[in-house]
Amino acid sequence: MRLIIEGHHLPGRTCGQYADVHVGVQVGREPAHLVPADSEAARWELEVDVVEGLDGEPDFRGPAVQGRRGDRFVYLTWGEGTGAEFAMFRRAKLRLADVPNPFAERATARIHLTDECGHARCARLVPPALEWA
Repeated sequence: MRLIIEGHHLPGRTCGQYADVHVGVQVGREPAHLVPADSEAARWELEVDVVEGLDGEPDFRGPAVQGRRGDRFVYLTWGEGTGAEFAMFRRAKLRLADVPNPFAERATARIHLTDECGHARCARLVPPALEWA
């Protein structure tokens, strides 16, 4: 499955006490495909392998897939700086069990990336901040 993550309403390059803010997908323990948080929008495309488990439920695999079987997810990681200077301060979790049709060729998650306080959105992403298309 091609997982497309489209972020909009980013919080800005300065967010709370943080400066030079960027957001990216976490691959393993490292940030990847960083986007400045003052961008108009952010977009990531990830390949996620979906396999049917013995229980008939989907399981997810891939470089950006985190978590244990039955609770897999993708992290969006927020931090200051880029490259080796990146210092993560918060993450948002996109649960793969929430994908409406995991065996489809493609799934798109549209995410409002600024929370109600004007900060970088974190914790588990749920509607209305998350919309599946």
